[in-house]
Amino acid sequence: MQIYNRIATLRQALAEERAQGRTLALVPTMGNLHEGHLQLVRLARQHCDRVAVSIFVNPLQFGLNEDWERYPRTLEADIARLETEDCDFLFHPSETEIYPNGMADQTRVVVPTMTDILCGASRPGHFEGVTTVVAKLFNIVQPDCAVFGVKDYQQLAVIRRMVEDLCIPVAIVPAPIAREDDGLAMSSRNSYISAAERPGVTVLYQALCWCRDQIVAGGRRDFAALEQEAAGRIEEAGFRPDYVSICNARTLDPAAHDDGEMVVLGAMYTMGARLIDNVTLTLG
Repeated sequence: MQIYNRIATLRQALAEERAQGRTLALVPTMGNLHEGHLQLVRLARQHCDRVAVSIFVNPLQFGLNEDWERYPRTLEADIARLETEDCDFLFHPSETEIYPNGMADQTRVVVPTMTDILCGASRPGHFEGVTTVVAKLFNIVQPDCAVFGVKDYQQLAVIRRMVEDLCIPVAIVPAPIAREDDGLAMSSRNSYISAAERPGVTVLYQALCWCRDQIVAGGRRDFAALEQEAAGRIEEAGFRPDYVSICNARTLDPAAHDDGEMVVLGAMYTMGARLIDNVTLTLG
């Protein structure tokens, strides 16, 4: 695996690959890699000849009171994991490499829809940071495809919209949610969950599945009531719900009775972490 810290040298290496007619997939990450990330790398390998992974803990997508400083940074372990997956390129830039003029003066990429609801309502400015850094990574790497996990469903929808609006020639490949044996969605922030809380945090996934089953098998269409009842299940388990929302799977607008593709999204707080999850459903 070739490791690069600078844009210019990475571009030179990738240009040589393109000159040989090879296709390239990008897997953007913030590091602290787990099995879920490795599944993204494996999926990327299925789509392209070469795979590049980026590791950059992007300060632009963290709010003032969020966990940028304590976000887990495990570069040596990440490199070892990527080498077992036959990753071709690792891009690990510094903050000044990505934001040479400083974040305050950085040109921003703003998607005006889908960004001030759900996670965007709880994390103002978050998606502006995401779309800005992903657009920069797309310009740096110029991949044929990029792989994003479905766990961050809203992020995936926003990036798809950005790519469509800006005519960026990259195919966005969604990767299924990787889960622990008990159903908890894999996340770098799971390390913040205390041992005492860990058995109960699966209530988020369970509440979303209950919501889905009520719609599909139970025939319920009282979406607002279902959202409240699912949030109540989370509260009863001792956690603070951020939101439970039943949405149109493409636009993330509140679900309508005649929507065929829906997604049930949820977020909740533990003592040390904010967890997100989602389940999708299709109606005939």
